Amino acid sequence: MPTQRIISAVIGIALAFSLLILGGWYFSAAIALVIYLGLREYFQMVRAKGIAPAAKTTMVLSLMLLLSATVTPHLTDAFFPLTGALICFYLLFQPKMATIADISTSLLGLFYGGYLPSYWVRLRLGDGAVNPMGLHLPLNGFWPESWAHPEKFPAGLLVTILAFACIWAADIGAYIMGKWLGRTRLSDISPKKTVEGSLWGVGGSLLVGVLGAWYLQWPYWEITGALLGLLIGIVSLLGDLTESMMKRDAGVKDSGQLIPGHGGILDRTDSYVFTAPLVYYFVVLLLPVLNNL
Repeated sequence: MPTQRIISAVIGIALAFSLLILGGWYFSAAIALVIYLGLREYFQMVRAKGIAPAAKTTMVLSLMLLLSATVTPHLTDAFFPLTGALICFYLLFQPKMATIADISTSLLGLFYGGYLPSYWVRLRLGDGAVNPMGLHLPLNGFWPESWAHPEKFPAGLLVTILAFACIWAADIGAYIMGKWLGRTRLSDISPKKTVEGSLWGVGGSLLVGVLGAWYLQWPYWEITGALLGLLIGIVSLLGDLTESMMKRDAGVKDSGQLIPGHGGILDRTDSYVFTAPLVYYFVVLLLPVLNNL
């Protein structure tokens, strides 16, 4: 693995982990930056196809969805169709008549680059309970007074860390084992990905999911942990392939050059886009049912 890639990965993980622990508006600001940079790269690819999306309007409305997820998370799902309608209304009154491609790529940007990432904020927020073991910082920030009792951290933080850890395990396992054992191409969409590497990546995510469920004392932890790890491993891979499909259609190798050795922001966050709502509803809908059995 190139040194530049390793350094960028270490710095990125350390920064992401710190902001994840802080939570509150710190984490929301980080997600807002990712949304802005990700949508900018996405719309650059869209314009490369000769399409004229409502880029600025979509960016503003995507950030408004994130604001809703931070302040009034229970209303975010209701705001989503309204923001989509506003994009359509905006395109209606442009000097040049908008095409189906203009409308659809704008709405995809809102969904892919704004709505789905907002679930990370809702997941980190958790039940909103204040933890007595942590320091209460301005802007609703949190920092542990002691690292010796991570079980005393906010529930939303622990679940989000587990989700991140599963994604990291999937990415690292797929990259390393794919380089070592990979022989069979997974898809023409991403020629460097192999079946062997992907299986090891999903297996790594599954293992981390089981360990995390055991530590968090989830009901039927062997099953729930394995299921969560399996789902995250598969969905993170599908997210990676989806972004690769968009890049191939746009005729670009990377979505950008923001991160040395890694490409653009979408190249590093594609595994996270579809994962956030999956984990959120897994925790909000499935676990409470199992707890009552």
